Amino acid sequence: MRILGIGAHPDDLEILCGGTLAKYSRNGHKISMAIVTDGSAGSTQYSVEELKKIRHDEAKKAAKLINAEFIWLGEPDEFFFENKETRNKILDLIRQAKPDLIITHAPSDYHPDHQAVSQAVLNASFVSSLANIKSKHEVHELVCPLYYMDTLAGVNFQPSEYVDITEHFDLKQKMLTCHSSQLKWLKEHDNIDALELIETVAKFRGYQSGVKYAEAFQLAPYWLRIKPARLLP
Repeated sequence: MRILGIGAHPDDLEILCGGTLAKYSRNGHKISMAIVTDGSAGSTQYSVEELKKIRHDEAKKAAKLINAEFIWLGEPDEFFFENKETRNKILDLIRQAKPDLIITHAPSDYHPDHQAVSQAVLNASFVSSLANIKSKHEVHELVCPLYYMDTLAGVNFQPSEYVDITEHFDLKQKMLTCHSSQLKWLKEHDNIDALELIETVAKFRGYQSGVKYAEAFQLAPYWLRIKPARLLP
C-alpha cells in the first residue's frame, strides 16, 4: 500500500504516529511524509529564516530513517487556514502521493494548525478524486480511508483502533531525536520532555490494548472512507 502521513509541523508525525509509519515501512509499504507548515515559530534562539532551514533539514533526516518520501509545503507556521488556495495545495499533494490510506491530525487536537490541517485533508481528499478539478498532478480516483492520529498527550481523543509499535518504538525515538531544535523548544516553552512524553503515551495506549507500546487512531467516520478490512498494520 501507499501510506500518506500529513502533519501540520515538522515533528508532529514522529510524535503522534511515527511508530506506525515505521512499522508500515518495515512491512514493505511505501511511505510519504508531508509537512504542511515551515515550523518557523518554534524558537527563541533562531531567526525565522534560520529556523525554516533547520526544521526542513530535521524533518528530512527523520523521514530518511524509514525510507519515506519527504514532501514539504512550507506554509507559514501558526497561520494555516483552510481556503481555496490551501485546499488546492493539499489536493495536489494527495494526487502526487496517490495514497491508499491517509493519516493526519484529529479535529479535536489542541493546536489551530492541527485543526485546520485536519479539516483541509478531509475536504481535499474527496476533491482530489474529481477529474474536473484540475491541478498539477493527475486525478487520484480513490477517496482514501482517513485515519486521525492521537492528539498530543491523548487529550480529548477516543481511539477506535490501536497499532502495536513495541518492535518499532526505538525507531520512533530516533526519528523524534532528529528534531533537536524542538526537543529544546518544547522544554523551554511547554515544560515538556518530548521523548518522555512519547514513551508515556505509548505505554498508556499499550496498557489499553494489551501490548508494551502502542499508538492510537480514529477512523474518520464518513461515507466512502469506511472499509470492511483492517488497514492499519
